[in-house]
Formats: sequence, structure tokens, C-alpha cells
Amino acid sequence: MEEQDLTMLPEGGDESETEHPMAQFLDADTECRTVPRRGENIVGTIMSISPSEILVDVGCKTEGVISSHDLERVDREFLDSIQVGDEISVYVVRPQDREGNIQLSMSRSQYETDWKEAERIFEAEEVIEETIVGANRGGLIINLERVRGFIPASQIVSVHVPRDASDEERETAMSQLVGTKLRLKVIELDRQRNRLILSERAAVREWRQEQKDRLLEQLKEGEVRHGTVSSLCDFGAFIDLGGADGLVHLSELSWRRVGHPKQVLEVGQEIDVFVLSVDRERRRIALSIKRLEQEPWSRVDEKFAIGQLVNGTITKLTNFGAFARLDDNIEGLIHISEISDERIAHPKDVLHEGDEVQLRVIRIDPERQRIGLSLRRVSEEQYSADYDWQAEPDDLAGVEDSSEDEG
Repeated sequence: MEEQDLTMLPEGGDESETEHPMAQFLDADTECRTVPRRGENIVGTIMSISPSEILVDVGCKTEGVISSHDLERVDREFLDSIQVGDEISVYVVRPQDREGNIQLSMSRSQYETDWKEAERIFEAEEVIEETIVGANRGGLIINLERVRGFIPASQIVSVHVPRDASDEERETAMSQLVGTKLRLKVIELDRQRNRLILSERAAVREWRQEQKDRLLEQLKEGEVRHGTVSSLCDFGAFIDLGGADGLVHLSELSWRRVGHPKQVLEVGQEIDVFVLSVDRERRRIALSIKRLEQEPWSRVDEKFAIGQLVNGTITKLTNFGAFARLDDNIEGLIHISEISDERIAHPKDVLHEGDEVQLRVIRIDPERQRIGLSLRRVSEEQYSADYDWQAEPDDLAGVEDSSEDEG
């Protein structure tokens, strides 16, 4: 038995070298006497709450104190929610005051936490949505929790301010957005200078990129989508399909000839469109409006006949003749030789765009989508279907899209 007891002693056989439990307690007490550093964020346990202060156990010999002055800067709803025994994050203002207490700040801790969140958003390049709380002539102000951020006017797309606007006009324009929510992205962060700059322009660009990616995956050729006209240009109209734009080329706006999209559309107009093609590699969406209507030339023989007198509006003058619109989608050509019995140098010698005239149908070619018209034969009492029509030159193919001088 004695031999067994000896084996239980520490190496060397001296029982006095065994660590005494009181020594462990003293060591632990020494650790808790470690004073936290100024500017450090630490977690402590609430020991007591009073109107004048909150005492927090931060693991040291003395308790930390949050003053009434600091509590005034903390959200009242948060203060009402905490109680004795709760763990909270605090900022070390002063490791030790004259009374030996550790001065703590709850508001500063929350402020530092909010800056860390702002840094995380910046590094992650996240798009956030925040409410505008203020405005001035230079831009807009938001609160990212307790951190104030600024959106320069150059980074705002929800309101347009002319470059020559006065300071008062700029501030009035910016004030219209106070209280609204905007998508934003942090583009600059400098903690030392308390500088947080955001951009609506960058956020919208990224959001639309994501929307377009999603839309490109969903869209199918041949389907009909509802959209809004977002912009007009010389070669067509862009339609917003819900975060991504598709193009309706000038030739796909209408079955009739259109010189500019503004003749048939206006920005902000809602409209249904036909999906012509989806180029996912080049990220392009081709749309059509005219494909939702019946192709008018398929029924041209039902509406018009050779020798028929029709009313038309002159839409375009060229060196070789004039175009006249017979209805919303059908245009015919009055060859220069069919404008007058007298020889003329140019159709403008007789006609002007917008003139309302009566014409006679002298040729119908549905396959080539052409109708030949005559102005000089309107007065003929009897029209001969055997009239020897002067065939159109081959180089007039696709003349509706010609850009020759209109006179």
C-alpha cells in the first residue's frame, strides 16, 4: 500500500511541490486584475442599472462605469431592452479614473461596431438600400446606423440637376429625395477621417447588371413581354423589361416607314413587345413591336385593286419620286414620271411632305411589298389595266430605307 501511495507523488517524491488550490485562485485573481487598453472594444456583464450610470463587470478587480452622459447618446429603445445579467459590448474610454474605476462607453462601442459593418459592406461590395435623411446643394445624407454617409450629386441618378442650376435650385432638387429609399454602394471609406462616400449610380448599374443576367436566362425567343420605353435614339427605342433594356430597331417599330422612334413612341410609355432574339454571349436583347400586328401586305389584295382611287399623305420626297401613306402601315411609291404630265426635275416642284392627295393604284406587288401609285392619272375617266407600267429599276429595292435627299 505504501509503495502505491509513493507512486501518486509528483516526480522527485516531494509532496510539498504539489500546487495548492489557493495558489490557483490567486493566479486567477491576478489575471482578472489585467487592465484593458484605451480604445479597446470588450464584452462585459451588466451588474447594476440606475438613471445615473450602469456598472459592468469586465473581468477585472474593479467594475467599469457607463456614465449618464454616455447613456443619453444611446437609443432609448435599446436601453429599455437591457437588464442586469445581460452581456453587452463596451468601449474603453479610460482604463482607470481617480477612483480607480474603468470608464466605459456604450455609444462609442455601438459606433465602432457600425463602422466595422460599413467596412464589411465596402469590402464585400454589397448594394444596400437606405433612407435619405438630409440634403444640401452638394448631395444627399444617409445614416448607416450611427455612421453618417454622403452621396455626392454626381453619384445620384434619381434626380437630374442642370449644370447651370443655382445653389438654391440644386438644394431644392436634392430635397425632393429626403424620406425616400435609394439603392446605394459604398465607394470610399476612410475611418480616420470619418469619411463614408456612397453612390447611387454604381448601385443602380450593378443592380441592373444582375437583373439583366437574370432576365437573359429567363427570356425566350418568340414570347411577349410588357415593358416601358426608357429612351429613344435615331436607330431605335430601348424598352425596360424590368431591370434590363432590350432594343426595338427602327425597322421593327412599325410595318410602315418610320423616320424616328418619336413618331410612334414616347419615353415612359408602357408597351408590349415581341422577343426576336436573345444573345446571351453579347448580352443583347432584340425586340419588335410590329411583329405583334398582322403583316399588312398579306391582305393588301383585299384592300386595294389596280385602277382604284385612294387617298394618301405624302411622307417622303426623293429624286426618283414620292412616297405616300395609304393607311397606318401601307406606303406606296409615286414614280417621278407619274407625278405630272409635264416633265419635272424633282417631286418637290409639285409636292410637299404632308400633302393630302388623291391617287390611282397602278401596280400591286405583295411579294416585294410595293404599290405603284399615280397622281397624273387620277383624272382619267377610264383607267386601263393594260397600262404599260414602267418597271421600277432594280436599284430601288428596299427604297423605303433610302437616305437620299428628301428635297
